[in-house]
Amino acid sequence: MFKGIKPIVYAGREVWPLIEGGKGVAVSNHQSSGAWASAGGIGTVSAVNADSYDPDGKIVPQVYHALTRRARHEELVQYAIDGAVDQVKRAYEMAEGRGAININVLWEMGGAQRVLHGVLERTKGMVAGVTCGAGMPYKLSEIAVSYGVQYLPIISSGRAFRALWKRAYSKAAEHLGAVVYEDPWRAGGHNGLSNAEDPLVPQDPFPRVKALRDTMREGGIADSVPIVMAGGVWNLKEWNDWIDNPELGAIAFQFGTRPLLTRESPIPEDWKNALMTLEEGDILLHKFSPTGFYSSAVRNPFLRQLEARSERQIAFSGEAAGDHQYQLDVGVKGKSFWVTRGDLLRAREWDMLGFTSALKTPDNTLVFVRPEEMQVIRKDQADCMGCLSQCSFSSWADTEGNSTGRLADPRSFCIQKTLQDIAHGGPIEQNLMFAGHSAFRFRRDPFYSNGFVPTTRQLVDRILTGD
Repeated sequence: MFKGIKPIVYAGREVWPLIEGGKGVAVSNHQSSGAWASAGGIGTVSAVNADSYDPDGKIVPQVYHALTRRARHEELVQYAIDGAVDQVKRAYEMAEGRGAININVLWEMGGAQRVLHGVLERTKGMVAGVTCGAGMPYKLSEIAVSYGVQYLPIISSGRAFRALWKRAYSKAAEHLGAVVYEDPWRAGGHNGLSNAEDPLVPQDPFPRVKALRDTMREGGIADSVPIVMAGGVWNLKEWNDWIDNPELGAIAFQFGTRPLLTRESPIPEDWKNALMTLEEGDILLHKFSPTGFYSSAVRNPFLRQLEARSERQIAFSGEAAGDHQYQLDVGVKGKSFWVTRGDLLRAREWDMLGFTSALKTPDNTLVFVRPEEMQVIRKDQADCMGCLSQCSFSSWADTEGNSTGRLADPRSFCIQKTLQDIAHGGPIEQNLMFAGHSAFRFRRDPFYSNGFVPTTRQLVDRILTGD
């Protein structure tokens, strides 16, 4: 029998312990987060390249005019601040004093700290807290405290939280609103898998969350500070044993995938319709992201193309050595690359199939692509606007030299370009489509039968019943 959940006090107000997962770019916007808060939960505005509006209420296209990456990066930061401020203000108005509004940022996004300062400075009294992951956000607590808001770090292990606590968070314990445990095998978007964890072998989240609570207790953090379970949460009855469990302390739940399919969700109709067709296994945990993190997305033709590109890959040597005794004669005009006999034959076969251009990777390998594909890769790399603190695809780094010092990696892609495109009506088959690993359940859950798309309030009411 489902126990049910009780409201909690968060940032001085009573709310349901239900958090809307933040989804950038332009996906968790004021419509979705304002509606979630209005239903009594904690709505989350994504401050990752959020949309801003002109005086007529039309979305301002994020067009970059500067000629250098550094200058385009400055344009990007301003777009990010203006957009998030617009979204927070609109979400706050929609909530009409109910629930709470958080903002979400990726610590490894370009200019993350500047964006946080810029948004919080212009939205005082509207933002209850900041959720932040994709990296080790040591300065998150310091920034949150300076604006009097809660901070909610997103981590994937007790070990990661211990490092954050010891280095910074223990000095700002009173502003720790919650700790978000994001399951690295089940959550959508970027995930925090460590090198010691097997991406193909998911671990039971209970002992990991129990270890996180033990770590929090070691630091003197009260059990009333919630751990937010994120990733793989579809309904609450499946987590019945977690509710009021003294081993875990206070637990809240984050829903990232289910809010995608609501009437207020701003994603295009093609994206919503596609969610209804997914089967189990259609979400791929992959490492093509230019962030260097694993991430989960629908295994559509866009991802399949990246998989195939990496499969058309051979190692090379700059001189004849060891097994590399054969000079490559396809894909590399006038340059000397030495490969094995087997790889030479494979390269010639790819060349005959039209993959006639070989591109170097940072790992002393070559990937073979079609000429038109190479042109797109080169243009995307040249158009980089520094949307990440470090980008493997373009070699941009938000440092003095603005370079990672490594060769740009053609096995990756421009994440800013594809996420902006899909969020604003671009073809879903040709773009990255983030989703959690439970997305296949839209097709199986009777709540969505006959193509039913609920309002956010209907979804929250449904979740509160346990289903």
